[in-house]
Amino acid sequence: MMNGNVEVVVVGGGYGGVMAANRLARRDGVSVTLVNRRPDFVERIRLHQLVTGSDDAVEGFGEVLGGNVRLMVDAATRIDAAERRVSLAGGGTLSYDYLIYAVGSGAADPGVPGAAEFAHSVSDLEGARRLRSALAAAPATAPVTVVGAGPTGIETAAELAELGREVTLVCGNVLGPYLHARGRRPVARRLAELGVTVIEGPRARVTEVTRDALRLDDGRGLPSAVTIWTAGFRVPDLAARSGLRTDTEGRLLTDATLTSVDDVRIVAAGDAAAMTDRPFRMSCQAAVQLGAGAAATILRRIAGRTPAPVRLMFAGQCISLGRNEGVTQFSYLNDRANALHISGRLGAKVKEFACRFPLNQLASGARKASSRAAETPQPDHRTTPSNTGRAA
Repeated sequence: MMNGNVEVVVVGGGYGGVMAANRLARRDGVSVTLVNRRPDFVERIRLHQLVTGSDDAVEGFGEVLGGNVRLMVDAATRIDAAERRVSLAGGGTLSYDYLIYAVGSGAADPGVPGAAEFAHSVSDLEGARRLRSALAAAPATAPVTVVGAGPTGIETAAELAELGREVTLVCGNVLGPYLHARGRRPVARRLAELGVTVIEGPRARVTEVTRDALRLDDGRGLPSAVTIWTAGFRVPDLAARSGLRTDTEGRLLTDATLTSVDDVRIVAAGDAAAMTDRPFRMSCQAAVQLGAGAAATILRRIAGRTPAPVRLMFAGQCISLGRNEGVTQFSYLNDRANALHISGRLGAKVKEFACRFPLNQLASGARKASSRAAETPQPDHRTTPSNTGRAA
């Protein structure tokens, strides 16, 4: 059991990081600092809506983060585990007793000639805003191509087609690879109704992107005034740069309690965590559970107790198909999709609920953390230096 005040630094202000920060801030004797490179919370699961203007995908941290959590708008550049210190892009450092590694994920390097130069991304706030500007500058009849048929690709294609855009969705193999065959059918049907051209099959892979076209593995060329790449995600290399062990995708390796295999003072949450024997799908659904689990691990250690393994339970995957329809694909608790699904307008309502639920969870956690702060007078730690630095 630790005596005195315990300093916890949370690196990353996404769903997992904010969930963990709020849980920890409710505990007396624990001071929490959250480092995030943006001054606002990004609802990543709504970025496809930002592209078409139906949502701004941004929420003030004042709504989701406890008032007793110190917010630093900066980026972590290195973790010194031996000294228990984080270096910041703005030039400062933060010392910690425990650190939560919640740096999230972003767009993967496509590894396809021309893609990095000419394709747009919808995986982060800045990329989504650039894409929105590019679409605004393109004629309404200009062909748009979305590459990647996971949830982000499907949702982006449907959202744009609903606005009247001429959209082609290049699947790379199969539409909605996570979906059960029965859940895939209403997705394909709705995309057809919206006029989306779906290209799938073993040779439906992009081999080159140019300013106004792309080429497929089967030799076909597709005109594309705006190309949107949604295939694959990557995690920041902060852990690897800091000498911490990672998996092949760069995620911090942890045990079943989310504790780094290298250091018991470092606990991971969200997309950048990788349990060595229990892989899980990168998702908001996992992140909120991992954030709560990471906080529980640290609180048990502070109390001198052995942390319990973190168990993830999945319900499925919700996909919006424009503003009026959607598909909810249910799964077994181990995240394997089953035949049960909901489609149509009810599917859209379930999707909207699924988007609001984690935000409501964070807001509730913020209120609980703030109520603890109101009971115990705290100094004003809520500072926001202007330097945004580079991504953690």
